Amino acid sequence: MNFLTNTVGRKILMAVTGLLLIAFVTVHLIGNLSVFAGPDSINAYAKALQDLGPLVWIFRLGMVALFAIHITFGIQLYFENKAATPDPYAIEKTLVTSFSAKTMIFTGLIILAFLLYHLLHFTIQVTNPSISAANLPLDAASRLDVYTMMVLSFQKVFISLIYIIAMIALLLHLAHGISSWVQTFGLSTGPSQDKVISIGKVLAIVYGLAYIAIPLLILARIVK
Repeated sequence: MNFLTNTVGRKILMAVTGLLLIAFVTVHLIGNLSVFAGPDSINAYAKALQDLGPLVWIFRLGMVALFAIHITFGIQLYFENKAATPDPYAIEKTLVTSFSAKTMIFTGLIILAFLLYHLLHFTIQVTNPSISAANLPLDAASRLDVYTMMVLSFQKVFISLIYIIAMIALLLHLAHGISSWVQTFGLSTGPSQDKVISIGKVLAIVYGLAYIAIPLLILARIVK
């Protein structure tokens, strides 16, 4: 219990859950990028997940639990830091703090709102029932046509904008988060710290652009 109430302990839990969520984001991205290989590839990926049955939902619930822990402690630490310095300093010194670091709480909340929408959109398929895979004809291999659902969804400007904005928030969140967990465990000190920060930003850009490419290229009718 002291570990959960201690600031350092909660930062460690945030780092651990953050690392696990980064792993999930990586696997999820690899699966989603299969849309560029055509209908057979993404539909086969979706079928493989469907065949896992209850294991998929156990995994999803585990991810939701990790996200809940991560954002709960993130909000707590944010307000504790605000309460520790309620009044502006008489002489304010500008610290070297990146925009992504300053906006972690806000990008985290945007990602949370997006996660709920994403589950309703592609997992539960209730936001756009007319183009959900469950209501579309099966593909040639008698599988749910996830490819067509994705294309029809991202051809809508409003839906694509939601995903693009959310992925920009993810990019900013990862730009600080990737290097932050390394620093939390004391794996970067002195000269290596700048390198870790730079690598974190590069990886965040790669993740962000890769995710954004999916709705953007479909919206531009390059993938159709």
